[in-house]
Amino acid sequence: MAERVVVTGGAGFIGRAVCAELLRRGKNVRVLDSLIPQVHGDCDRPAGLSADVELIRGDVRNGDVVAQVLKSADAVIHLAAEVGVGQSMYEVERYTSVNDVGTAVLFERLIDRPVRRVVTASSMSIYGEGLYRDVAGNLIEDAARGALRDGQQRWDPVDADGAPLEPVPTPEWKRPSLASIYALGKFVQERITHIMGAPYAMESVCLRLFNVYGPGQALSNPYTGVLAIFASRLLNRQPPMIFEDGEQRRDFVHVSDVARAFADALDLPRAGGGTFNIGSGRDRSVKEVAAALAGAMGCGEIAPEVVGKARTGDIRHCFCDTTLARDELGFTAATDFTQGLAELAQWVAEQTADDRIGEARAELERRGLVA
Repeated sequence: MAERVVVTGGAGFIGRAVCAELLRRGKNVRVLDSLIPQVHGDCDRPAGLSADVELIRGDVRNGDVVAQVLKSADAVIHLAAEVGVGQSMYEVERYTSVNDVGTAVLFERLIDRPVRRVVTASSMSIYGEGLYRDVAGNLIEDAARGALRDGQQRWDPVDADGAPLEPVPTPEWKRPSLASIYALGKFVQERITHIMGAPYAMESVCLRLFNVYGPGQALSNPYTGVLAIFASRLLNRQPPMIFEDGEQRRDFVHVSDVARAFADALDLPRAGGGTFNIGSGRDRSVKEVAAALAGAMGCGEIAPEVVGKARTGDIRHCFCDTTLARDELGFTAATDFTQGLAELAQWVAEQTADDRIGEARAELERRGLVA
């Protein structure tokens, strides 16, 4: 009999890809999702969610619904979460309730219905600034930029003497530096997963996702991934809006690779108890990525708008050390970035999107969260 996997938040961008991968591997898939309008608009079943997936609409904070969803479940992939660094800094109760309390409710119901393994989605945001190296070759875990201010010209962290620090790939052993409510919530989800797993004979795995992109992103959600935000602007013939100077570096990983990582983490015996970075292992500047996407969408003449300001909770550089995932999960990202952008651009061309980026920026500025 096929193993039944419950995917919380499984109707979202990453969730739909994970469900498709699980179905390809012969799993029986059940999804719990609240289908919030900010992400899904007004729909009862998102496009791209296979008809072979059982969908239960409900809130992960509702213990009765969670208990219903967990009936006859063999494993859980926990994706349900509010997503967005900027919004988390003023929707504090909402983010804390869904991400922290929702995870607590899930594991409390799992006490009576334990499963073989729980794989939880975490985030690179828990690192805060990534790992750096100083001029003497020492690795620096606690790099900081200090207070940001209007008119700032120098965005990169420096050492105590003002010398520049070199960003290097960030491994799992780097200590967390929680710079936003969203990051705090993802770290809480990690800790609940590992703390609650062992006492109830459930294996636990956490995947720290870097910047995930691909077809199916919520283009009308101004707090989603940066490539979806850029795509929404370009689709509406507006310039991508880039905070700071655009030279901040990130790791972009295709959603199909991420889905494969979740499916492997669910099944590989040696993954139990582990926490793994999931990224491409290649860093790119935000400005470089904006230009590449504009080119892929056939609007390379639209230059990005470089804001020259930073948002509270943002970090300068953080990109992925993939060594542990490669060695323990056998995971290596397979999608070429240029190919992935072309696929995203083709999908975006068939969509419509409400451009709410200016509205979101104005809200952050009104609250003093942009400087």
